[in-house]
Amino acid sequence: MEKTEKDFIKLTSDPLILQDIVDLVKDDQAGAISTFCGTTHKTVVRLEYESYIPMAEKEISSIITDVRSKWELTKVAVHHRLGIVPVGETSVIIAVSSVHRNESLKAVEWLINTLKEKVPIWKKEIYYDGSSWKENTKSKCC
Repeated sequence: MEKTEKDFIKLTSDPLILQDIVDLVKDDQAGAISTFCGTTHKTVVRLEYESYIPMAEKEISSIITDVRSKWELTKVAVHHRLGIVPVGETSVIIAVSSVHRNESLKAVEWLINTLKEKVPIWKKEIYYDGSSWKENTKSKCC
């Protein structure tokens, strides 16, 4: 889903490619691009993500509106993977461009923290000795 020509939202089962998402937020007016990549690490066999996509896209759009009210940003991209994400692969990428680095750095941190708190995306961690759903103790949405 694309909110505007300056905001890019995508929920997909396809692998996420950092450079593709960075390219979305490049802008001649921006002197900074900051990114966050969340990856699956070796403490689990894999991660599985589920979401009600229309609700998640709406909430991501809302948090992008909020982040734009806090900092002067050029472009914003939030891409999250759904389904199975093996060890070493990326689950979420956030990229933000701004005229100066301070805004994009703060915005990326705020976006990932707010996304984890508010967006209805559920994570199941599959361990070597069984599986369990990851409880998000911060979540207000679900």
